[in-house]
Amino acid sequence: MSILHDFHMHSSFSTDSEATMEQMVLRAGALGLKGICFTEHMDADFPPEPGSFEADPAEVLKEISRLRPLYDPRFASPDPSSAASCACSRNPGRGRVSVEIGFGLELGMQSHLPARYEKLAQEWPFDFLTASQHLVGKADPYYPEVWKERSEKEIISCYYEEMYDNIRKMKDWDTLSHLDYIIRYIPGRQDSVYDSLAFHREIIAAILEYVIRQGKCLEVNSAGIRHGLGQPNPSSSILMLYRDLGGEQITIGSDAHTPEDIALGFSGTEKLLLECGFRAYTVFQGRIPVEVPILRE
Repeated sequence: MSILHDFHMHSSFSTDSEATMEQMVLRAGALGLKGICFTEHMDADFPPEPGSFEADPAEVLKEISRLRPLYDPRFASPDPSSAASCACSRNPGRGRVSVEIGFGLELGMQSHLPARYEKLAQEWPFDFLTASQHLVGKADPYYPEVWKERSEKEIISCYYEEMYDNIRKMKDWDTLSHLDYIIRYIPGRQDSVYDSLAFHREIIAAILEYVIRQGKCLEVNSAGIRHGLGQPNPSSSILMLYRDLGGEQITIGSDAHTPEDIALGFSGTEKLLLECGFRAYTVFQGRIPVEVPILRE
């Protein structure tokens, strides 16, 4: 497998994870990954309890700054008497781990939040920022009751319309995460997979064209496999449309909330990307994109 970066993951700084950052780093290193990025949740004003999904950038950066000298080769101290070197000596397992650790956030989009997020982006030395649509009509589609008053098609159409409006209002982001995220939570889905492109091609094409015009990336999120879709988010048909429209820049993430989910599904995702015509993916350092080739075996 040539995908050696996981640029979407969470730790206990996100409300829905109990894993420590160090556990995530150690697992990534054990898997042989070259780089990861913590994209802790920043879903400002998330209903029904605003503040419940808002990671503290200061605390996130503090822990990343503690871990980098221990595990990130870019920050390793050449002084064998340094605290980091001493820590590695006391715990030989640490000395075998070498993984670049990125500082990011997953920005949950809502129409009134762009100015707040732009201020946040300017205040902190982020490596990477993702833009995510988690809500539809101010409600979380994770909950079955959200789907009761309207048809699936109406709800999902509203979701994409909101996404399109929000990405045009938000300026400071690097990748659009899990574009068809909402299909994970359709009640009674079982083994069937909702074909977003069949019912919402026009708005999805408009979203993809905007991503391309702005020079942004489209995320390929392998968590769709974990959620029983048999494919990443977005689907292979949406990825093919992105390529047909001229889209080339993608980021790759597992959306892991536990160490066991890091890079899960990457092997199948890599095969799919090659079939779709992608030959590289993008990682970020200090918000600067770096292209990494996807190599055929």
